[in-house]
Amino acid sequence: MNCPSCNTPDARVIDSRPIENGTGIRRRRECLACKKRFTSYERAERQTRLKVIKKDGSRVPFDPASVLRGIQAACGKRPVPEVVKQRIADQVDESVHRDFEQEVPSREIGRRVALGLRDVDPVAYVRFASVYHDFQSVSEFQEELTHLVDKPPTPGHPSLFEQPDR
Repeated sequence: MNCPSCNTPDARVIDSRPIENGTGIRRRRECLACKKRFTSYERAERQTRLKVIKKDGSRVPFDPASVLRGIQAACGKRPVPEVVKQRIADQVDESVHRDFEQEVPSREIGRRVALGLRDVDPVAYVRFASVYHDFQSVSEFQEELTHLVDKPPTPGHPSLFEQPDR
């Protein structure tokens, strides 16, 4: 690996640690030429690129960054830590790759994001659900709010992403 400071290809590994539940490795390195230290990350590349089937029938590559952007938009100025948003995005990413081999409907990704947000912040959940469910009237909003109040979230629910809606 080339040093980001002097571009020398010789660096030694000082420390290695697993990250992301063991799906990646963080390595601290030291350049043998300039002695500066830097960090590198390794992740296993997935063999198949998962495609998302959009509402209009088009297919696009699955992009975990897009999932995170949707979560961040729903959370807006809510007091949801960035690490929690990233955790939801990672859980959605892991679960769709586990449950789908080649293609996943966008509505399924949205369902999983909504479930994750519901357990974290009800306001962010309603914001996301308004787009995901494509609410057309205030009464649809009220119906979802009533359902949310009648059936409160279950924080830390372990089976959020285990039942795919295929």
